[in-house]
Amino acid sequence: MTTLYHNPRCSKSRQALALLEDANEPVNIILYLKDIPSEAEIKTLLKKLNIPALQLIRTNEGVWKDNYKGKELTEPALIKAMHEYPKLIERPIAIKNGKAIVGRPPEDILKVL
Repeated sequence: MTTLYHNPRCSKSRQALALLEDANEPVNIILYLKDIPSEAEIKTLLKKLNIPALQLIRTNEGVWKDNYKGKELTEPALIKAMHEYPKLIERPIAIKNGKAIVGRPPEDILKVL
């Protein structure tokens, strides 16, 4: 089973879900904007993705530009920002067997299968 951090309003996220469904892959969907990941969960995601926090942040979001752009932020501060403003989290994220990948482009999620 693949876990998918999903935003149904995002076309890339919908494409990723469709790819998993087309591959007959069972999917556990996490609507991360409603079921907001804790800071510990975000840390775990970053470890599985093997990337620094800044690479998981959507820096074109208004909340980023208004509150964080141009500031020197630590990893814990970036993780806290993603927890407080989950729309900053890049999507979709697929996780399977301890491996994770950001689905940009959506086809990349098939790499965890």
